[in-house]
Amino acid sequence: MVVDPRFSNAAAFAWKWLPVKPGADGALALAMIRWIIENDRYDKNFLRSATRKAAVDSGESSWSTASLLVKIEDGRPTSYLRASEVGIGDKDQFVVLSSGIPTAINVDSDTVPIFGDLFVNGVAGGVPVKTALQLLKESAFSKTLDEYAEITHIKKEDIIDVAREFTSHGKKAAAEFYRGAVQHTNGYYNAQAIIALNVLIGNIDWKGGLSKGGGHWHEAGDKPNQPFPLKRALHPLELHPFGHKLTREGSSYEESTLFNGYPARRPWFPLTDNVYQEILPSAVTQYPYGIKALWMHMATPGLSTPDANSQLEALKNLEKIPLLISTDIVIGDSTVFADYVFPDTSIWERWSMPHVTPEVQTKTSKVRQPIVAPIPETVKVFGNKMPICMESVMLKIAEKLGLSGYGKNGFKEGQPFEHFEDYYLRMVANIAWGDKHDDKVPKAGPADMELLIKTHRHLQEGVFNYERWQKVVGSEYWDMVVYVLLRGGRFEGFDGAYSGDKLAHTLSSHINLYVEPVAAVRNSMTGQYFSGVPVLVPCTGSTGEEVRDDEYPLTLITYKSILGGQSRTLPNNYWLSQIWPENHVELNPKDAEVIGVKEGDAVRIVSATNPDGAWSIGREKYTEGKVKLTEGLKPGVVNVSWHFGHWAYGASDTVIDGKVIKGDKRRAAGLCPNAVMRRDPHLKDVCLTDPIGGSAAFFSTRVRLIKV
Repeated sequence: MVVDPRFSNAAAFAWKWLPVKPGADGALALAMIRWIIENDRYDKNFLRSATRKAAVDSGESSWSTASLLVKIEDGRPTSYLRASEVGIGDKDQFVVLSSGIPTAINVDSDTVPIFGDLFVNGVAGGVPVKTALQLLKESAFSKTLDEYAEITHIKKEDIIDVAREFTSHGKKAAAEFYRGAVQHTNGYYNAQAIIALNVLIGNIDWKGGLSKGGGHWHEAGDKPNQPFPLKRALHPLELHPFGHKLTREGSSYEESTLFNGYPARRPWFPLTDNVYQEILPSAVTQYPYGIKALWMHMATPGLSTPDANSQLEALKNLEKIPLLISTDIVIGDSTVFADYVFPDTSIWERWSMPHVTPEVQTKTSKVRQPIVAPIPETVKVFGNKMPICMESVMLKIAEKLGLSGYGKNGFKEGQPFEHFEDYYLRMVANIAWGDKHDDKVPKAGPADMELLIKTHRHLQEGVFNYERWQKVVGSEYWDMVVYVLLRGGRFEGFDGAYSGDKLAHTLSSHINLYVEPVAAVRNSMTGQYFSGVPVLVPCTGSTGEEVRDDEYPLTLITYKSILGGQSRTLPNNYWLSQIWPENHVELNPKDAEVIGVKEGDAVRIVSATNPDGAWSIGREKYTEGKVKLTEGLKPGVVNVSWHFGHWAYGASDTVIDGKVIKGDKRRAAGLCPNAVMRRDPHLKDVCLTDPIGGSAAFFSTRVRLIKV
């Protein structure tokens, strides 16, 4: 079953395609939850297990907080009830009703099996309480199935069919999601509702169920006895960040010295990190402080962020961002505004240790390493030759400033940090050694050493030097490092994925059906508490007001084509561009008839906060593209793929040292719709944002199409 306004390649193979109204993913999940509870289709044994021992006795490796009691204060669920609050235990114990009797529990106890009552709405020790499952039920039962059908634009019969099918396979079913569900202003609640579906059927850690993934070997050396603890012992004079992040991530507004009632000047995000879209607006408004320099690496906020014009306006603000530096492989759509552009290495020329998603059930550590000689010039840092790139620039700054943790004894006596490979090769050694003392990879033999030299000898000295590489990790670990390098990483065999009917790599812990940390936090703009269970909320601005834009009849969504990935594919890959030279404004024929457009017509996309559909790049550019009609799109939705619509990135002429480098019009083909995505009505300098998870709202903009 696929839930998506767009009939994707995956939907083509689905038993049922549900073209949900954008942003109503959580409503659909809550509708299914209602039917599942009403029809007694949930896993009682799994949900009743309140302790580790109870779970183990029931054949489970993980369990939930479904039966834990939550305090109700002034009609609002607050925190889990502690045993000390009702005089039956200590402050670290929780409370369940077990056959109606208040019982103190240690959720991680592996000696006491306690099973809790699931639906409780009453009093325990004089305190009004409800179970976590009761709170989820009440949220789901706040609407009827008919009302959910109206909200989601999914037929009631389809909701029932999907809920019945989902609960017809025991634990061999799972509800999975990615950016389509979460990149809305209600994205966190959407995700929480979808996760709750998995909890209800008790599929955690089971083959075919919800997985935490196989994980990876820890390259940073943060496991006991790993050879190179890069985050700890190898930098005893390390400086640590203090105060609030510019984007106020991980900080509580109420506990800060900036607290001055509600609303705050800008939103605070104590429950999340990487609120990318807030960096530039926060710098411009100087809240909580200003900046004097910005360094962009692998970043193009002026193209990739919703309400992209606000990002571009910030990049051009010389007063608030006086120095802008970028490391990039091209003069990109945001890099073009930089004061200094340092060349960087591409994916084929650089090191990295990318992790895999939880979909991979085996333990996996990928090691990306140079396979071609870097194009940029070679520089000398700490006396070593190396290609100019982000890492060499950082090392040169450290050398110039004499920073601790760098240089001849950067890591410790006899362990230099003078080349970026001094860092990356030690990471490879940690992967090779493993996460515990008996977890080492085999040692490479003489033939492997010869193969390493043969496969790397085309690289210049600043990239590959056998003797230097060996010296970095030492003879004790070198043979194992070579073993990993030749394989491009470390990969557990497929037989390590499963153990009977269970996954081999299990969560082996409890999962919160009611999320206490979320319920304890107030929205810094409204002063209202968030909910510990998923609830229905509309598309809202930062101060909680609903954003409707009813005069704009269509909802804009985006997607990534299989021809465009994360690592520089369309449109600069000219082989792929032969297959798909430009993207389109995709539209259902019913909407096209109403608007009066046909296949191939040129249209401009406009919105409430960009009624002209113009880009703020200093020259004329609009969100315009050709119409492509498709039945595989929900009526009322406009769909535009990613990757296209560049103005720099090799798309236009560039002058370097007085020489004109001609642009290639193929790189300028198509359109990027981000400039018209909805701006927050209160802040007026950033896109709509989920106040809990911090996601940029890519799918919450209503638009109109104008034929051009």
